[in-house]
Amino acid sequence: MRCLVARVNYKTLIVICAVFTLITVLLWNRCSSELPPGPPHQLRAAFTPEAEADADAVGADSPEAPPVARKVPYEEIECLINEDTTIKGKREGGEVFLPFSWVEKYFGVYGRIAQYDGSERFEFSHSYSKVYAQREPYHPDGVFMSFEGYNVEVRERVKCISGVEGVPVSTQWGPKGYFYPIQVAQYGLSHYSKNLTERPPSVELYDRAEGTAGSPSPWTVPKGCSLTKLLDSTRPASTRQFSAPDNCQGISLALGNSRDFVLSFDVKFLTNGSVSVVLETSEKGPPFVIHYVTSSLLLAYSDRAVTYGIGARASWSTVTRDLLTDLRKGMGLSATKVVRAVKVTPRRVTELLLRGSGFIDNITVSSTAHQAAFFCASRWLLSNQDERGGWPIRVTRKLGEGFRALEPGWYSAMAQGQAMSTLVRAYLLTRDPAFLSAALRATGPLKRTSEQHGVKAVFMNKFDWYEEYPTSPSSFVLNGFIYALIGLYDVAETAGDKLGREAGVLFSRGMESLKAMLPLFDTGSGTVYDLRHFVLGTAPNVARWDYHTTHINQLQLLASIDNAPIFREYLKRWKTYLKGGRAKHN
Repeated sequence: MRCLVARVNYKTLIVICAVFTLITVLLWNRCSSELPPGPPHQLRAAFTPEAEADADAVGADSPEAPPVARKVPYEEIECLINEDTTIKGKREGGEVFLPFSWVEKYFGVYGRIAQYDGSERFEFSHSYSKVYAQREPYHPDGVFMSFEGYNVEVRERVKCISGVEGVPVSTQWGPKGYFYPIQVAQYGLSHYSKNLTERPPSVELYDRAEGTAGSPSPWTVPKGCSLTKLLDSTRPASTRQFSAPDNCQGISLALGNSRDFVLSFDVKFLTNGSVSVVLETSEKGPPFVIHYVTSSLLLAYSDRAVTYGIGARASWSTVTRDLLTDLRKGMGLSATKVVRAVKVTPRRVTELLLRGSGFIDNITVSSTAHQAAFFCASRWLLSNQDERGGWPIRVTRKLGEGFRALEPGWYSAMAQGQAMSTLVRAYLLTRDPAFLSAALRATGPLKRTSEQHGVKAVFMNKFDWYEEYPTSPSSFVLNGFIYALIGLYDVAETAGDKLGREAGVLFSRGMESLKAMLPLFDTGSGTVYDLRHFVLGTAPNVARWDYHTTHINQLQLLASIDNAPIFREYLKRWKTYLKGGRAKHN
């Protein structure tokens, strides 16, 4: 009986378990069908005690799906500017976006989209000009400020480099072209500075008469022409005499240089003639030819041929030409003050051609010829200084409304100062006293007022100022004045206490004026170019950013030779203006 009861209970228990299991399965399927779809790991997490506690805490029955980024559309909105003009902007909620092209023009700021490693970013700057770090304390035989970065010859207001003089011909204030002493001095100072900071040039010699005995001639001499080697009594070694009459196609020398494009040769002509160079470029069509002819012609261009006059060259002289500059200036020749920009890339200097009769030697092609350019500028300054010690400027200059025009023949303190700096360096390289004497005479116009055909002005009847433009009334241009101070310092330091005493006095007086008047050039957010707002009562002539950085670079130079606190103070503040800094307001 006891066993029967046990079996009955056992069967009952099995039935109860089966029913309970069935109910559990049904309930599980129903609950699962009510859950949101999702990956298995989300379902498992939903039934953990922690998940249930979190759901209770936020009053939710189940976890939320991951958030999906919602793209907010921009709305066009009309923007009224100073109750005057309207422009179209974009709005995103409470933010309004203005076109950067408008921001750039309105606020005088700068921006660009730049690419880095395949991604883009927008770069914004308050100014476009950079300050150069002062390498070392300034000294008269060193780099001139930051002029190693100057490329005077490529400026659009430089018509060309004269074939006769080897210096820039300016169209700064007139399309005809003239020699502008400031540009000539800057051309010299830039090449002097490059010569100190760049690696020595690569130079390939193509022909030298001396030392080529027994070697095959690299020249091609057509019938009717002649090329011989002989000893010229005016030279220490043999040279080549050539004769290529008009009915001869010319004597040629193969060059084939595809790396460098600065040509140099020694030449003396007995008749009219030319030295021509054939230049292959990226331009389609036949190669270009640059002719250097024995005439006073400045520059001509026609049918892929550029022509420069190099003068008679009746005695031995060296001609050094940058072929790329000569080609671009010829192709960009125009009747305006601006040389047209030309994008042409040289590929190979292929050939040199001689016509006429004369002598030639030392034909080279090099990467640079900075020292040759520097001495062209130095010799021009030496030859063109007048009896007053100045370099008169042969064009009319109108500085602005309220100033009397400067008639041709006026002097510039900036020209005088930069010429002094050039001549001092030529003297230190050669020890030729003619260069130092010219630099000493250049102080003459700084001792005379504009009424006396000089450049000196006096501010508030107290402070001497050397005028870049000796206008009436005085204009007090800052950068030109400081260049004059640098030139005076170069002369005083180089000439010594006795010869340089007068230059030293002029420098000291100028430095006293600068320290007293420097605050007048500070606007609180930049600098002014001159003091016309003080003299004429007009709006300030605010300096462009490149002039502002010139002011900074000049103060850096002066601070390296005079540790006056005012220079350090203004340097620090003027540098902040480049990044939008402003003086405190009330």
